[in-house]
Amino acid sequence: MLAIHPITLPITDPLIKFLIELVIILFVPLLLNKIKVPHILGLIIAGALIGPNGFHVLERDSSVIVIGTTGLLYIMFLAGLEIDMGDFKRNKWKSLTFALYTFIFPFILGFIGGYYVLQFSIPTSILFASLFSSHTLIAYPLISGMGIAKNLSVNITVGGTMITDVLSLLVLAVIVGMSQGEVGTAFWVRLGVSMALFSAIVLMLFPIIARWFFKRVEDKISQYIFVVVMIYLGALLAEIAGIEAIIGAFFAGLALNRLIPHTSSLMNRVEFVGNAIFIPFFLISVGMLIDFKAFISDWETLGVAGIMLVASIGGKYVAAYLTRRTFKLTANEGRLIFGMSAASAAATLASVMVGYTIIIGETADGEPIRLLNDHVLNGSILLILVSCTISSFVSMSSGQKIADVDKDNTVTGKGDERERILLPINNEQMTEKMVNLGLLIKTESNKEGIFALNIINEEKNESSAKNAERILDGAVKMGAAADVVITPITRHDEQVVSGVNNVIKEKNITDLIIGLEREKGFSASFIYNLYNGYLTNEHVNLLIYRAIQPISTVKNYVVIIPRDAEEEPGFFHALLKIWNIARNSGATMTFHANKRMLGVLERILKKSAIEAELQEMESWNEAENVLLGLETDQGLIVLMADRNRFSYTSPMHAVPEFLNNSLLHNNYILIYPYSEARENPIERRAVNNLDDFAAIGKVIGKVFG
Repeated sequence: MLAIHPITLPITDPLIKFLIELVIILFVPLLLNKIKVPHILGLIIAGALIGPNGFHVLERDSSVIVIGTTGLLYIMFLAGLEIDMGDFKRNKWKSLTFALYTFIFPFILGFIGGYYVLQFSIPTSILFASLFSSHTLIAYPLISGMGIAKNLSVNITVGGTMITDVLSLLVLAVIVGMSQGEVGTAFWVRLGVSMALFSAIVLMLFPIIARWFFKRVEDKISQYIFVVVMIYLGALLAEIAGIEAIIGAFFAGLALNRLIPHTSSLMNRVEFVGNAIFIPFFLISVGMLIDFKAFISDWETLGVAGIMLVASIGGKYVAAYLTRRTFKLTANEGRLIFGMSAASAAATLASVMVGYTIIIGETADGEPIRLLNDHVLNGSILLILVSCTISSFVSMSSGQKIADVDKDNTVTGKGDERERILLPINNEQMTEKMVNLGLLIKTESNKEGIFALNIINEEKNESSAKNAERILDGAVKMGAAADVVITPITRHDEQVVSGVNNVIKEKNITDLIIGLEREKGFSASFIYNLYNGYLTNEHVNLLIYRAIQPISTVKNYVVIIPRDAEEEPGFFHALLKIWNIARNSGATMTFHANKRMLGVLERILKKSAIEAELQEMESWNEAENVLLGLETDQGLIVLMADRNRFSYTSPMHAVPEFLNNSLLHNNYILIYPYSEARENPIERRAVNNLDDFAAIGKVIGKVFG
């Protein structure tokens, strides 16, 4: 017979412990969603109930701490990974301004409360005040799930978080050094050098290592494990440098930002595992620190906690209000900044624990005098609970309102036109390359408008059918890994071109991607099919793609735009695909065009920012010199045109041969914008007079926002 072991509290059996935590992660969000309570708050409360200060079902042991720490690092890593670097650079001064607001005002309130009310010493008051300057982006997964992670207010808050957390943790390092008698010239030199070395290693060396790894390792599991290794390595290097691990995780996210496309299957895996396991475990572990009895048994603890709440919540509210007024944000954006920055958890808890462990003297009874006492420790737990509650509710409410507005006011790629992308794939080696490009160029709202096509030759029916099934199944799985539905299509036809053209008509395709095999390039037969087959579809954007390296490892694209390209009916929609590549991959764009076109691009960049550089180019001879100077990690995008089109010029006919002979080690995309207006056309007459800002603004507005 099986022996049944009696269950005693706290539970020590690892199987039962893990099961209990998974049940909480599963059911708490389901229950709270019905009553509109953020699940973040529910997980924290659940942790308090089952923790050592609640019903003591579980201990906050090493297993909980390890997984919880990973969750904390994950939150900071995702914040760095998902930040739009183009918007961040564009808004860096806004982030810096917010960081100064959110650091200074809580610090002033905290210092007044500590020094004048609680009668702390100056060093203790400074450390006490710094607790409220930092904040934890505990609501970030919630905001990201709403699809507003690229909103200006979110971008400002995330960028400001990095700055203010670094400042508050530097205060911690200085005060700890002062309490231990270590502050001097050597201390400041050591801290400055270690910070500089840490930043250089993570932000400069990590991308080089990651690019090398992703180029050589295609296994998806290995790629994910590599990402986790980089998170922990960044955290470890931060600790070695004398700063908190969360800053290292955030910097690691920034370092890998451009190498993990936002629409890729790898990004989906990173987010999925973090949001399903690691981040919920962190929230439960935070809840386990809460001790409700401390507030009932000691009124002084409640007094300290009250001062901490006023300093933290009040200071963050003032900072958010001033940020909103300074940059003329909407009321909902101001509330979202407050909601996201109101939560005190990670850096606050780290600072409190460090200050609590430092002994600065003894009482007459031999009791240790700590830099931060028991009242501050218990008060910080109440601060975590209340601030996380406020953060969750305010972020969810304001974030939902912003999301609703975004749905009404369409943003980049969310126009009236329905996007339908076709990927003809007859070679298994091209599957991943084609799918990855399709995921990059698609608009954010397109979840089911990608089709993978395989043409079966009637003469090789049996073998071709098996090969088609394998290819299309692989494409569908890759799309599913990125949370995108790819519809497989099989066609029987003797000619690939006619089969593709028939599907274009049947499915109302708007964008066609044709992949070039690495070894073949432009063959004579392909060029014939191009001009006499694919380009006969006048309502379709045609993209010809050749991939030499993984698309995620391309750092910069050189974009060549010919004279009068803006006269083509499909120009702005073709340009939208370039914008999507930049936004979804993080690659920078270097545009080469004539002066008039650069003016158009400048106007678009003001409305929809990406990281771009504009270079004037008046002739195709200049373009050839640019292409010959391409580096290994650069890619090429050329806007082309068929004969008799506005932007066609005779050197275009020689482009395929030039690419075959001179561009052997770089990715390239040739884009042929559609040449006939579609059913819901952009008002082409509006672009005929580029001096009319209102006219071109109308066109830009339709496509880019």
